[in-house]
Amino acid sequence: MTPVMLAFMRELPGVFLVAGVFLPVALLLFLLIAYFRIKLMEVNEELSQTPQHQHKHKAGLYQRKKRT
Repeated sequence: MTPVMLAFMRELPGVFLVAGVFLPVALLLFLLIAYFRIKLMEVNEELSQTPQHQHKHKAGLYQRKKRT
């Protein structure tokens, strides 16, 4: 390791590294995962409530527009 990294690791307490860096980043990632999981469940619920023929019709329109 470089001398700068050694000095940094010697002066910075491990508790600060865990509580100040690792924990907030991990909590933010968990929050994002929970948010997108809730949004995905809402979309799945909306799709299950739509009639199937209407859903297929919209998918067909998208495919036709995409080809042209």
